[in-house]
Amino acid sequence: MASAQQLFRAGKNQKVVDAAAGEKPLSSGDKAQDKVQVEKMAQQIAELQDILYAERKHKILIVLQGMDTSGKDGTVRGVLGKIDPLGVRSIAFKAPSPPEQAHDFLWRIHQQMPGQGEFVIFNRSHYEDVLVTRVHDWIDDKECARRYAHIRDFERMLSETGTVILKFFLHISSDEQKQRLEERIADPDKHWKFDPNDLEERKFWPEYQRLYAQAIAETDADHAPWYVIPADSKTHRNLAIATVILETLQKLKPAYPPGNPEYAKLKVI
Repeated sequence: MASAQQLFRAGKNQKVVDAAAGEKPLSSGDKAQDKVQVEKMAQQIAELQDILYAERKHKILIVLQGMDTSGKDGTVRGVLGKIDPLGVRSIAFKAPSPPEQAHDFLWRIHQQMPGQGEFVIFNRSHYEDVLVTRVHDWIDDKECARRYAHIRDFERMLSETGTVILKFFLHISSDEQKQRLEERIADPDKHWKFDPNDLEERKFWPEYQRLYAQAIAETDADHAPWYVIPADSKTHRNLAIATVILETLQKLKPAYPPGNPEYAKLKVI
């Protein structure tokens, strides 16, 4: 049976199509049971992260990309919410500030990289600089190609210096996004999550889908893999991402540092 890493790993000719967003290859068919499984894996991820934090050998970078309402915040809460806050940071990248604009586009990204034993979660990332910027023609094709080259070099450098990179594209359909946006508009308690600009960006849906496919094809690599996650189902989205992360951490075989035999001689008085 294929692992989740194999099942969701992007291909070089990946097509981003609405029909794939509703797939549930890992589902048991029972939503309640799937939720229990996500909870179980979230706890296992937290336990492994505790060992990684003590071991101080690996650095874990998790990139979450997707259209508005695709579930980036929900993934952080549902899959990674049990991790000890001492060992994790979640970064939500917004439009670059004037000081950030004065530097190269990766400058602000590099400052947020994980340290040894740390998890860092990017809620949006450096990929905005080849997506939003290209949709709105803020950069041309030549600059976009240069940025892809810089991203590939940057991620290779990270990998070669001990960072484990996992990139997830949370793939929802246009119909599902429409429903989620309508729910936010209809419920005053969800208005804080709604940005009228989301409706403007939705007009560029076909172009975003094309550019996501291009970004994945340009930057998928064994040391920095892209996983395309069907995300119309929030439960299955979390199940898929949790499974990929857990498989990755288990392959690292983390272990607590060996004990100090001299401590056996100590007495607490």
